[in-house]
Amino acid sequence: MDNFQIETAQNISIRQNVAGIGDRILAFIVDSFLLGVYLILSSFIIAGTGLDSAGEFVYYLILGVPVLLYYLLWESLWNGQTPGKKILQLRVVKMDGSRPEFSNFVIRWLLRLIDISISSGAIAVVSILLNGKGQRLGDIAAGTTVISEKKQIGLENSLGVDIPEDYQPLYPQVSMLKDPDIQEVKNLYRNARINGNHQIILMLSKKLSNLLDIDPQQQPSDFVQQVISDYNYYTGR
Repeated sequence: MDNFQIETAQNISIRQNVAGIGDRILAFIVDSFLLGVYLILSSFIIAGTGLDSAGEFVYYLILGVPVLLYYLLWESLWNGQTPGKKILQLRVVKMDGSRPEFSNFVIRWLLRLIDISISSGAIAVVSILLNGKGQRLGDIAAGTTVISEKKQIGLENSLGVDIPEDYQPLYPQVSMLKDPDIQEVKNLYRNARINGNHQIILMLSKKLSNLLDIDPQQQPSDFVQQVISDYNYYTGR
């Protein structure tokens, strides 16, 4: 799974996990299946109630409009997710990690016609693979991307810090912290990075700088990580 780094308005560096092309295709398949089920059930219901005799307009209105607006309504009303994306733990976000505006959803929805409908998804796949930030054409135009919210468990996401022999700590004040303090910082910081919660990282940075009487010159994310590393260095953990 690829990732990319964003800078928030508070100058916090956050790494976003770009949704893999496989997960996006699976989410599309799930949504397509749900749409197919809706079309079949609606057709039977319309036939059973005799509404189809009212004319083609009513028939296509009931069947067509929900299908046409499926992605726009779900993503804009359900915080960037469709049922398929929800199951695969994917979400549409802006490039700064924030929630898209309705206009962003409209733009990416309109360009589905080119990305997916006309080209059978070929343009979307090529764009996503070449872009490096998980963006099809609709995402590029709308300033959005699709991220994965799956919690990765691995060395790259672990906050257990390996201290190199030539490590140079910056803040000896961290020795005043206790094990429960730094453990809470680690947990909050880890969850904030996984969930892209920039405000938590900013809060941690301010709290630690006040507690330790430090005026950090680093960005909030780097400062919190430095405190964790320095604590590991001074305590030998």
